[in-house]
Amino acid sequence: MRPRRTLARIAITILVLSAGVTSASADTQVRCSETDVPVTYGLLLHGTVHGQLCVPPTTTNTVQLLVHGGTYNRYYWDIPYNNGSYSYQRDMAANGVATFAVDALGSGRSTQPLSELITGTTEASAMHQVIQALRAGAVGGSQFSRVVIVGHSMGSGVTVLEATGYHDVDGVVLTGMTHSMDLLALTGVFVDGVRPALLDPVLSQRSSDPGYVTTMPGTRQVFHNPGLVEPGVLAADETTKDQVAATVVPDLLTLAFESPLSRSINVPVLIANGASDGLFCAFVCASEDTLRAAESPYFTAPLEVHLTPQAGHAVALSTNAADHREAIRAWMDEHSF
Repeated sequence: MRPRRTLARIAITILVLSAGVTSASADTQVRCSETDVPVTYGLLLHGTVHGQLCVPPTTTNTVQLLVHGGTYNRYYWDIPYNNGSYSYQRDMAANGVATFAVDALGSGRSTQPLSELITGTTEASAMHQVIQALRAGAVGGSQFSRVVIVGHSMGSGVTVLEATGYHDVDGVVLTGMTHSMDLLALTGVFVDGVRPALLDPVLSQRSSDPGYVTTMPGTRQVFHNPGLVEPGVLAADETTKDQVAATVVPDLLTLAFESPLSRSINVPVLIANGASDGLFCAFVCASEDTLRAAESPYFTAPLEVHLTPQAGHAVALSTNAADHREAIRAWMDEHSF
């Protein structure tokens, strides 16, 4: 653990206790701001990646770049429910960790190209450009010398492609991902629960082309069951859901989720999943030992794993999400990020 971060956390704790308030009040010192990062994609087309930067009250040289999964957006990391009690970003910042949560191309407030122009490789290139901006101080005026990229689900696939294609990060966290997916269950999700976003009562307002898809209304529980989730979180998940280009699937599936490409990652890796994830961790999450044994052949870099009890695929939104966040912080401290 870095001494500076340790002292910062102690200082925050002393300030909170001396004021006679709960630890949640430390969130009032967290500073979050939104910004657009210019990127190029396709045949030198220009666009922007929108994101939210949350920084702690103390100075840090490390930032997590947060990459959401399919049909999500940056709100996966800052879900608007119960005064931010499930916010990954605000909790991390209150504990001394800066984060930048982005909307992938085609989602949220980022540029929405023709869906056929978006692939996993395209998204990985955009994340590489965001990482360059974070290191250069072009995001919120904060210059970060260390970048840890954190992905969820499809975002973890993008993370693998980014980390292996550019070797520009200091650490990799993969959530909602293994190389042992339940393809039958995932096929069921796409066949029975997904439709073009232009048919959705809310997302249709974006006038996206038919290649963008989203989940059917009232079906978000598929990303949580059989794990524990609060009804209010599930409702917020539905309210903030987004679209994803179906064209990201082919290269993400073959390169990131099925191949041993991840062996090219040359920095420490943490796989942090929900123990009840029946989609992307269906066959190897009976225990952390089982997960580690199954995933070790896919990595040459130092690998650690963590399973959050009674958490489904959307582990950061589970009832036990605090355990998930603390495990990631502990891993970062272990590697002096």
